[in-house]
Amino acid sequence: MPSRRLANVPESGTVRIANLVSKLKHEGADIISFSMGEPDFSTPDNINAACIRSIEDHYSHYTPSAGIPELRKAVAERARRDNGIPCTDANVIITPTKQAIFMSMLAMINEGDEVILPDPTWGTYEACVRLAGGVPRYAPLTDENAFRMTPDRVAEQIGPKCKMILINSPANPTGSVLTLEDIKGIADLAKDHDLTVLSDEVYEKVIFEGEHHSIASLEGMFDRTITVNGVSKTYAMTGWRLGWAIAPLPYAKALNVLQTHSLTCVTSFVQKAGVEALNGPQESVGKMVAEFRARRDLVMSLIDEIPTLNCPKPPGAFYLFPSYDHDMSSEDMASYLLEKAHVAVTPGSAFGPSGERHVRISYACSREDIIEGMRRIKEALARL
Repeated sequence: MPSRRLANVPESGTVRIANLVSKLKHEGADIISFSMGEPDFSTPDNINAACIRSIEDHYSHYTPSAGIPELRKAVAERARRDNGIPCTDANVIITPTKQAIFMSMLAMINEGDEVILPDPTWGTYEACVRLAGGVPRYAPLTDENAFRMTPDRVAEQIGPKCKMILINSPANPTGSVLTLEDIKGIADLAKDHDLTVLSDEVYEKVIFEGEHHSIASLEGMFDRTITVNGVSKTYAMTGWRLGWAIAPLPYAKALNVLQTHSLTCVTSFVQKAGVEALNGPQESVGKMVAEFRARRDLVMSLIDEIPTLNCPKPPGAFYLFPSYDHDMSSEDMASYLLEKAHVAVTPGSAFGPSGERHVRISYACSREDIIEGMRRIKEALARL
């Protein structure tokens, strides 16, 4: 029998929908998918070329567990330059971004410790908390303030067993972006209550309005913050499974212990590609973000034509999280749209208690698919 630690950990809702869409498409169904949380762009050619060169140079063996020195240096330099995080190479652990979140929970959370999560939130956060023996505490967010995780919502969840606050900006599934005031307020709470912060910043470059702020850059926060990031969203490298954690030395050493007993190290030639991604030309990033902004504006204009959908305009990432006025669960709504409209969306219940009566729409697809998919949704909802 599976272990008890898995009893309260459901499968990933987003991956389940993605697998179903893949199966239906393989069977010949005409499905438009708004479910995938990955850019539909190709990895830039210069990054691919760097990987190919490393393979041709037979760079295919173990690397240092924390990552190759040139990639750790590139990550630290970018974090200091772009985010104001006062780190050095020694603070960087190269590991897949999701693995960084999982290892951070295992390294920092004891049985019964509480972790404050935004709600709605990416489902993997809760799974990682529970697998580490922790207890999730949800800070309910609303569309009235564009789903921002404000300090007052966080403060309501802080209790004697609280150990960590997790923040994600820009956010999955809502596209919300925390303001500097939000970040400062959460930092003050962390310092006042001696809490660790885990900051997932993987969407930091996919931002249309406002600015990205790293909480580890604020006074007194570097020594209590683990910042996770990666190349998946910024460089359309989801399949490469390359990311990192930036942490104070005691935390970084703990993460590396876990790394040595799990991955050992990230794939060697993928790390070489990561160096090129960070140090090479960046024009592709700007072009991708400009296209996402255009798609965001397009899909928002189409949602405005559907009277039973309501959605704040998200300033970042590539998701919308509309609510709907129909009397059905989000699972039933997603099933209905897949069956009747042949459009795949992710049910809001996959993102926490406050996600019910919402669906997530990813606009990481062509403008043509956006127009056709939203037309199908409009017609299907009109029939309810």
